[in-house]
Amino acid sequence: MSEVVISSFINGLHVQGSGERFDSLNPATGLAYAAVHDASQADVDGAVAAAQAGFLVWSAMSATERGRILRRAADILRSRNDELAALEVQDCGKPLQEALVVDVASGADCIEYFAGAAATLTGQQYPLKNAFAYTRKEPLGVCVGIGAWNYPIQIACWKSAPALAAGNAMIFKPSELTPATAVKLAEVYLEAGVPPGVFNVLQGRGATGAMLAAHEGVAKVSVTGSVATGKRVMQTAAGTLKRVTMELGGKSPLVIFDDADLEQAVAAAMMGNFYTQGEVCTNCTRVFVQRGIADRFLARLKERTLLLRVGDPMNPETEVGALISEAHATKVMDYIASGVAEGATLVCGGERVAVAGQGSNFVAPTIFADCTDSMRIVREEIFGPVLSMLTFDTEAEAIARANHSRFGLAAGVFTTNLQKGHRVAAALKAGICWINNYNITPIEMPFGGVGESGIGSENSMAALDHYTQLKTVYVEMGEVATGYR
Repeated sequence: MSEVVISSFINGLHVQGSGERFDSLNPATGLAYAAVHDASQADVDGAVAAAQAGFLVWSAMSATERGRILRRAADILRSRNDELAALEVQDCGKPLQEALVVDVASGADCIEYFAGAAATLTGQQYPLKNAFAYTRKEPLGVCVGIGAWNYPIQIACWKSAPALAAGNAMIFKPSELTPATAVKLAEVYLEAGVPPGVFNVLQGRGATGAMLAAHEGVAKVSVTGSVATGKRVMQTAAGTLKRVTMELGGKSPLVIFDDADLEQAVAAAMMGNFYTQGEVCTNCTRVFVQRGIADRFLARLKERTLLLRVGDPMNPETEVGALISEAHATKVMDYIASGVAEGATLVCGGERVAVAGQGSNFVAPTIFADCTDSMRIVREEIFGPVLSMLTFDTEAEAIARANHSRFGLAAGVFTTNLQKGHRVAAALKAGICWINNYNITPIEMPFGGVGESGIGSENSMAALDHYTQLKTVYVEMGEVATGYR
């Protein structure tokens, strides 16, 4: 049987990278299912050249034409939902029941949204004395997208859709841990009518991303990943003063007041900690519960969490899948051990789960109570199914403690007093805040963080600002005023 190779995709063609070979592992089994080759500097140069050529063709089209093609791409994605969802599960270990309804579908929604937004990119006119000026929103050129491994195809769509709608070309580098579906997206774009070179995929590890961020032919880099990765990309991009947008890590708070709907608050805390086995950047891993309902909340949270089914991600009944790798599962278990060592009460979970016929990357949904703000599990991003519960007495206390973090990606508030909800949401230092829900990210609203959680926004019309540059044109209607002879 011949080896499966996941290629790069340059100028409309599958291309094997000329760099070092490495294996792509199925997180659930821990076994290699395909080979991947790093992109070399020559591959990067070739992709940039192809993107520059594609940009000239794509940017010359009318916005309506671009929108029509992108809409076809969204339709094709939806028609292949089940096939691509299964591939996503094989690549990143999340439950099939999630991937079937979220990953591909949300990516298609994003492309459809920006297909409709493409033709709305207009400038303004400024009347002046004996003159006028107007502005144009123009594409940047070649943009780079660097993806994360938790939502591979969704992130590829979130970055490529606004970039392409604005008339740019893109080179997308998926995480080396989840290389498969970005290439499928490239095939979809090509089939829909996106010209060759407009959307390219380069496989590779960190060095590939660094070469892209440093390349003089690249105008902008958008990265989703860890804070450490974001800082490295920003330092590299500074060498040529590239534009950067970044969606990085988080240690987000969920503040639950004693007047909250208890069942809804429990449901949100579970979704905000155990969905995608906890590998979600916005997760509310610090759950602050007002003392008056803390005992009831914890009892119900434990009761419902123990019902979650951990298992083979391809089983439609599975609700918690496999962590991305053995190294990451070990890291999560180390955090759990530190929580116990520092005196937190382990309410449930805290161990690996043996799943028949699978590997060892399964960790039980874990709840800690009696946590303090100084504990590692409360301060540091774990990126696994680990919830830390803390209690508070007053609104002011909850706000101060929730804001005591270098991160600022997301936050949530549960209360039936909407005045309080709006007041607390305004006071929390986060790029996105939910009231009486959590982790809902429709394409129509901006998504981004503050502090060390990022720069700029994904989604909504705000994203288009990050993929365009404003040109001002002055038009003289009179004579040049000069004292020269």
